[in-house]
Amino acid sequence: MSEEQQQDLFGLFSPVSGVHKAPPAPASLASGGVVFERSLRASRYRLTVRRDGMAVATIPARGSEREALRFVEQHRDWLERARERLSRRPHGADVWTVGTRVLWRGELTEIRVAVAGERPQVCLAADVFRVPRHDGDLKPTLEAHFARRARVELPARTWELAAITNAAVTQVTVRNQRSRWGSCSANGTISLNWRLVQTPESVRDYIIYHELMHLREMNHSHRFWARVAEVCPGWEDAERWLKRNGSLLGL
Repeated sequence: MSEEQQQDLFGLFSPVSGVHKAPPAPASLASGGVVFERSLRASRYRLTVRRDGMAVATIPARGSEREALRFVEQHRDWLERARERLSRRPHGADVWTVGTRVLWRGELTEIRVAVAGERPQVCLAADVFRVPRHDGDLKPTLEAHFARRARVELPARTWELAAITNAAVTQVTVRNQRSRWGSCSANGTISLNWRLVQTPESVRDYIIYHELMHLREMNHSHRFWARVAEVCPGWEDAERWLKRNGSLLGL
């Protein structure tokens, strides 16, 4: 997936106005609280606020640093509002103990002690997971369980939807991505974030459809979104869920 296809929290875009003769800008340059990055594949200026609060201005291949600075200054008010919205977003607990509510299958679910057995276990709704003990931080153990399930469930669902949509998938991988829900490459490889097993099935399917459609349109053009809408009519509801709840999963 190209830089323009990343799933950022907040973003503004502007087309390149004319061909600029300025020399290539550095790959990354900090100025006024904003990091400027040049992308040879970008076709327009982009201003985004990442999940850690950092603002990034992308300079397209035919753009200039001067125009990027002007673009940022024109949208300073938007930038402050975006950072304020980011600060208000809910965040998941850093430590998970019995009684902590975590997202599981799309619902905030309380971690409970399971029926006593030979080994300590906890449950999230109807799902039971073995843990080393009932006290202490359960997050590393439970996330490892989630990731193992994801490595089984997500590729299987991707191949199923690929067959339905006749998408030319060659490989499906599940990764610990920290800044995106999924990605794809031109050779047909789909990579998915294991945290999708914590989202509703409709949201999981939307992300998979999204990446499958990128195999036909490696951009976010109107034609791309038309393809997404055709195979996933509820994609806008899924996007809203991700915007409301993604921060609970650290994205």
